Amino acid sequence: MKAQEGLFLVAFFSLAYTKLVKGQHQPPEDCQTKCGNITIEYPFGISPGCYYPGNESFSITCKEDRPHVLSNIEVTNFNHSGQLQVLLNRSSTCYDDQGNETTSYRYFTLDNLSLSANNKFTLVGCNALALLATYGMQNYSTGCMSLCESPPEANGECDGRGCCRTDVSAPLDSYEFQFAPTSLADLTSVHRFSPCTYAFLVEDDKFNFSSSEDLMNLRNVTRFPVLLDWSIGSQTCKQVGNTSICGGNSTCFDSTSRTGYVCRCYEGFDGNPYLSAGCQDVNECTTSSTIHQHNCSDPKTCRNRVGGFSCKCKSGYHLDTTTMSCKRKEFGWAMILLGTTIGFLVILLGVSCIQHRMRHRKDTQLRQKFFEQNGGGMLIQRVSGAGPSEVDVKIFTEKGMKEATNGYDESRILGQGGQGTVYKGILPDNSIVAIKKARLGDCSQVEQFINEVRVLSQINHRNVVKLLGCCLETEVPLLVYEFITNGTLFDHLHGSMFDFPLTWEHRLRIGIEVAGTLAYLHSSASIPIIHRDVKTANILLDENLIAKVADFGASRLIPMDKEDLATMVQGTLGYLDPEYFTTGLLNEKSDVYSFGVVLLELLSGEKALCFKRPQCSKHLVSYFAFATKENRLDEIIDSQVMNEDNLREIQEVARIAAECTRVMGEERPKMKEVAAELEALRVKTTKQKWSDQYPEENEHLIGGHILSAQGETSSSIGYDSIKNVAILDIETGR
Repeated sequence: MKAQEGLFLVAFFSLAYTKLVKGQHQPPEDCQTKCGNITIEYPFGISPGCYYPGNESFSITCKEDRPHVLSNIEVTNFNHSGQLQVLLNRSSTCYDDQGNETTSYRYFTLDNLSLSANNKFTLVGCNALALLATYGMQNYSTGCMSLCESPPEANGECDGRGCCRTDVSAPLDSYEFQFAPTSLADLTSVHRFSPCTYAFLVEDDKFNFSSSEDLMNLRNVTRFPVLLDWSIGSQTCKQVGNTSICGGNSTCFDSTSRTGYVCRCYEGFDGNPYLSAGCQDVNECTTSSTIHQHNCSDPKTCRNRVGGFSCKCKSGYHLDTTTMSCKRKEFGWAMILLGTTIGFLVILLGVSCIQHRMRHRKDTQLRQKFFEQNGGGMLIQRVSGAGPSEVDVKIFTEKGMKEATNGYDESRILGQGGQGTVYKGILPDNSIVAIKKARLGDCSQVEQFINEVRVLSQINHRNVVKLLGCCLETEVPLLVYEFITNGTLFDHLHGSMFDFPLTWEHRLRIGIEVAGTLAYLHSSASIPIIHRDVKTANILLDENLIAKVADFGASRLIPMDKEDLATMVQGTLGYLDPEYFTTGLLNEKSDVYSFGVVLLELLSGEKALCFKRPQCSKHLVSYFAFATKENRLDEIIDSQVMNEDNLREIQEVARIAAECTRVMGEERPKMKEVAAELEALRVKTTKQKWSDQYPEENEHLIGGHILSAQGETSSSIGYDSIKNVAILDIETGR
């Protein structure tokens, strides 16, 4: 049974592949490909589904065993290069000896086809002017005049005496013929040998004028072969890209006469380039085609290969490319050449060895230069200085980083941002790390980089991605971090790679962990650190959904004696503090604003900046502000987390987020206060749930009240973010 199911799936996908090539239509195998003795090839076809959809000009009608395009124009030949040979009627006007006119005007509409430039507009007759004109989107006209007083000599020349012709320079999709006699007297004077004037289109070199046969009745020929141009679609090859219908072993070319494109088999291949397997290798050694035939002087030396051929001589002979013939080798010259070649190779090998040693020495010097340029000497001095080292960081080599990232292979890229590219690295002990490679080096910032490495290496906070080491032997420093396996908070909130949504408990805990981390960086680190790029994409989650703050590439160290620092504005739109953006002064309140936006994302599940929202609500802060003002906050809270049990908590978190995202930095709380409020909210919620779950035990608590830290009782947990800050675990790591 399983084997039958497997065969069914193979057959299904095989059929699907014949139907779709590069995302485009392909004809079924049972399509009719003959009309009379003419072969009809895709993109043309007779029945629906057998021709390229979207253009009825590719639909062929088979009438009386003759193919017709646009229902009434007979086709005599199909061309894969974007041309059709069809038969089009002539137009004529005739006068009797009394000057009475009989006219047959012709007007043609070609729809999505157009006249090729390889046609001639031809007039046969005497003392007449014929015009070819089109009107509408493209005004165009051309014509010629034929004059004669007596029958021209039968020389076959169409030179203006009895016959004239002119080029059709514009691709036309509709046209009409018009006649204008020079004078009635002129017409009657030539009536005996030229009673009619004929105008028609004809393919180049398909009509030779004969005055004796053509002036009287144009040999009774009413239709002439004409070339029409066609193409696929209306886009260029660059615009369609990989979605063109060109099959295997073929290439796409822009149409030279109209919009759209045509397909062509590669050199050495032949067939229908519009079919998935239409272009097949031509065996130049056996084909009778003059186009693909080989040019080896002796057919026995011809060897076919995919896309071409070669002329292979037997041992002791060589190929003369001028005559493509085999000639006997001159062994004397061959030995001289062989000895010269060996000597040259020995010299080349010696030079290569010297160059290799010089290159190795140069690379060593360059690595040492980069090491010193990136502050390696300063870092080693601090690592190996007197007394216990204050820096717990490992220095990796350039070779080790290349091996860990498989030569910085693109498949190892975890992410790319404004600060650089992060690669997945595998160290010799098989431990997995994240290696961050900066985009540009800045020699003037070496001291700051070393201080940043020193500070980050001392941070051992449980919610900060741990810095393991760095590499200074490259043009730009590399930082090595611990590898976090469960993606970013942004992916969980807005991506599709995770099947399970974050619950409210998860979101509240993540917000508390991030707030505590930022409070630690601002208040408890040896030198205060402003992250400067707090966003959900820089918050990683481990296998237990524990938050890890990452990407300190934009961070700045704030001296203890300064409250803010003037810097070039840097950050991510949607999270960027408006006051910092305006003044360029960075302080800890800038991180508070960004964290407030993260809280809003946790509440709503919406992106910080979304251009699909209304004009006044593209920014999530504005979105929340308008919703709060109009008392419809519940409409924008993520429906996956909101219920009656946590409504009060959500409202409290929304209030905290609103305070964090105030425009003026001085009106925002500090991160330590924000963290304390969120922690107090969780404690209060936990006690409330415990009381609801164990009501009997709650009755034994001093009259149902909770004893406060001062020995007083209270029916609820009171909290003041300024006067009574809760004690949090934000000043210690793990």
